[in-house]
Amino acid sequence: MTIDEFQGLIEKIYHERDMARGVSGTFMWFVEEVGELARALQRGELDNLHEEFADVFAWMATLASLSGVRLAEAVDKYAEGCPVCHEVPCDCPIK
Repeated sequence: MTIDEFQGLIEKIYHERDMARGVSGTFMWFVEEVGELARALQRGELDNLHEEFADVFAWMATLASLSGVRLAEAVDKYAEGCPVCHEVPCDCPIK
């Protein structure tokens, strides 16, 4: 499945609910899912990571849709490598 197909699927499944909730309410759900992913990473819960990564990606797709952003286009920022130095791997000084 491509990124655009995934975003379209999430729209088909949840768009009406997401529109009713709005960007602010949806962002709160997204942050909660990021927290669940953080806990799974911190605890080393490898069996739970697939689910948590999927949830974070789904909520990010929802936020993008509500904001009029196509994720497949947004990721083009990295198509040429690092967006700052344009190298692969990045050759920017570590801060």
